[in-house]
Amino acid sequence: MSHPHPELGPPPKLPEGGLRITPLGGLGEIGRNMTVFEYGGRLLIVDCGVLFPEEEQPGVDLILPDFTSIRDRLDDIEGIVLTHGHEDHIGGVPFLLREKPDIPLIGSKLTLALIEAKLQEHRIRPYTLEVVEGHRERIGPFDCEFVAVNHSIPDALAVAIRTPAGMAVHTGDFKMDQLPLDRRLTDLPAFAKLGEEGIDLLLVDSTNAEVPGFVPPERDISNVLRTVFAGAQKRIIVASFASHVHRIQQILDAAHEYGRRVAFVGRSMVRNMGIARDLGYLRVPAGLVVDVKTLDDLPDDEVVLVCTGSQGEPMAALSRMANRDHQIRIVQGDTVILASSLIPGNENAVYRVINGLTRWGANVVHKGNARVHVSGHASAGELLYFYNICKPKNLMPVHGEWRHLRANAELGALTGIPKNHIVIAEDGVVVDLVDGQAKIVGKVQAGYVYVDGLSVGDVTEASLKDRRILGDEGIISVFVVVDSTTGKVVSGPQIQARGSGIDDASFSAVMPKIEEAIARAAADGVAEPHQLQQLVRRSVGKWVSDSYRRRPMILPVVVEV
Repeated sequence: MSHPHPELGPPPKLPEGGLRITPLGGLGEIGRNMTVFEYGGRLLIVDCGVLFPEEEQPGVDLILPDFTSIRDRLDDIEGIVLTHGHEDHIGGVPFLLREKPDIPLIGSKLTLALIEAKLQEHRIRPYTLEVVEGHRERIGPFDCEFVAVNHSIPDALAVAIRTPAGMAVHTGDFKMDQLPLDRRLTDLPAFAKLGEEGIDLLLVDSTNAEVPGFVPPERDISNVLRTVFAGAQKRIIVASFASHVHRIQQILDAAHEYGRRVAFVGRSMVRNMGIARDLGYLRVPAGLVVDVKTLDDLPDDEVVLVCTGSQGEPMAALSRMANRDHQIRIVQGDTVILASSLIPGNENAVYRVINGLTRWGANVVHKGNARVHVSGHASAGELLYFYNICKPKNLMPVHGEWRHLRANAELGALTGIPKNHIVIAEDGVVVDLVDGQAKIVGKVQAGYVYVDGLSVGDVTEASLKDRRILGDEGIISVFVVVDSTTGKVVSGPQIQARGSGIDDASFSAVMPKIEEAIARAAADGVAEPHQLQQLVRRSVGKWVSDSYRRRPMILPVVVEV
């Protein structure tokens, strides 16, 4: 198996007749999915998603793919194929279209409706091309065929990309639920047909490659939900992804059966479910869904609230309910259902929310104590079937952390794909398909781009390090006025601390050390304010470290008069 190397340099020029594949996100992580295909000087992008921040990225709202490697080639982009409407596949589109608004978007009806609603908020009117399974579309030099796949959102598609260099098939996210709620199966006959034609490179969802067997059917959840609804004495609050139409349909069905009314909470949830209802993907009995403002007029045992926050996102509705920072107050006897899986890295945040809700008396039902979620990604058994059907010449696992990519590669090898034809790459690693062989040839920049409020890319790793220090250790500011002639301290030091855990009175012990350091510097002829500030920082830092074993951020200010 070929794999990336830290010393990889920039890729060479793409050989004549070769197909280049550059993942800019989604490899080595769950989210931020984006893959660039290049042939004949033209580019085709598959997905452009976001990654949600973890605890060590304080203040960050979203993480984008790095567009640096394609920024000077925006005119070469033929289009962006969107496999489905989840945020980790479409959330980055507005930020790319800010740089070139007329890049065409290609996707299914629901996927395009969701991204168009998102782009409306950014005041961008996109060029779109709606496609359906079985449809074949020429997009520049790329001959694209779209194949139905089953996932945790309707209308998901895989894409087969034919070029003179060979055929690459990108599955997007998929599973093989044989009893899907919408009766839309992953089209295995279509994949078999592509396999007979000859798949030169197969890019496959790796998220559940470590999980043995098969994903349970989505409809298994219905009976569990009915049991929860039957036993709930007061309000039921369900947290789910704002795009999980199938799960919301099951919630609506259970609410209707048990005589409850449903209100959607949160802008994205209200928007997405409205789109799904209007397009016919969500069946809503008349009178079932009401405005959240009318719930006060209903008895608690007739209320269902559907909100976001299943991943413990701090600003989402459920987290704010747990923190008593939301208009909806959790009370003793409420039932809260977390109808989603745990995205790796979110465990602490989710359990913090569960504990907060439990503290206020809620009965919290989650994947750990009831089957209220099944995955949208194929497990190992399904992947083995898939490889035997497709018979790819080369395999490139995508969408997953390193352990998922490696496990997926091993499954491919078990089905007979030669190990030297299996490419385990990571973000930015460039893979060329030339003469039927996929090989790593170089690496381009593909770091994290942070969105913080209205700023995009302004927050750096150094900024995040400062934020972590501030959050963990606090800050100490030191203000000193010195005589520009003598170098002696005229006023101060004045010391203030926030979040350091050090009492203000304790700083009297370090003030003589600061004065002594400045006096010593004056005797040595050091008078430049920046140098004096460094002396002050070192003096205070050593004292704090020796006395308290802490490393707060120290901000010295030295003024000459």
